[in-house]
Amino acid sequence: MAVRHVLILGGTTEARQLAADLAGDPALRVTSSLAGRVAEPRLPAGPVRIGGFGGAPGLAGWLREHRADVLVDATHPYADTISRHAARAAADTAVPLLVLRRPGWTAVPGDRWVPADSPEQAAALLPGLGRRVFLTTGRQELTAFADPAGPADLFFLLRSVDAPEPPLPRHTEVLLARGPFTLEGERALLREHRIEVLVTKDSGGAATAAKLTAARELGLPVVMVRRPPTPTDVPVAPTVPDALAWIRAACGDG
Repeated sequence: MAVRHVLILGGTTEARQLAADLAGDPALRVTSSLAGRVAEPRLPAGPVRIGGFGGAPGLAGWLREHRADVLVDATHPYADTISRHAARAAADTAVPLLVLRRPGWTAVPGDRWVPADSPEQAAALLPGLGRRVFLTTGRQELTAFADPAGPADLFFLLRSVDAPEPPLPRHTEVLLARGPFTLEGERALLREHRIEVLVTKDSGGAATAAKLTAARELGLPVVMVRRPPTPTDVPVAPTVPDALAWIRAACGDG
């Protein structure tokens, strides 16, 4: 029986679940790849490689060298660079590619969402929405909120898994924490810090959704940074079971 090699570009809850579900299949060999941006990542089951590939050509080279049969892009919805590289590498090597992407959040009655196309646009909206900001966009987008020419009286409560590096907004308190977060905890956090506006990305999933409910209960506006588009002409699975079915079919076990 030929063993098929599956490369999972991971770092998400779904990627870890997928690796765990595939780990016991004797017909499959699974390798998970992490970008290495988190100091102590949660490791998935099975072999793991950490670090970049060197763009699309490097990823294509890895797929050829390690004889990968299937590529799964299960990265964060905002990791658009690696998603573009994966699409190009898959096309160059004729390796079947699946994007495993959890659905985004959906506004419900009572939500006060303000859409933004970028972190920069989100930062520009803040002076008209509130002065005390709960910023949960992650470390990669902080530069947009650290403009020295911006409003001097904005306060930012920044939540991140790892400590952020400068530049930071002038008035910043850093909270190091990793989800999932409870609704009770999010309510208390917003009240304790007298938050007036929440800034987040449409990451989707349950692990960090409680902040949206807490903001809705308190009547706070939420600046929601839209997702980058998923590469075109690539199949997308919204759940891990959908991804499992696609992988088994692609590997001839459907």
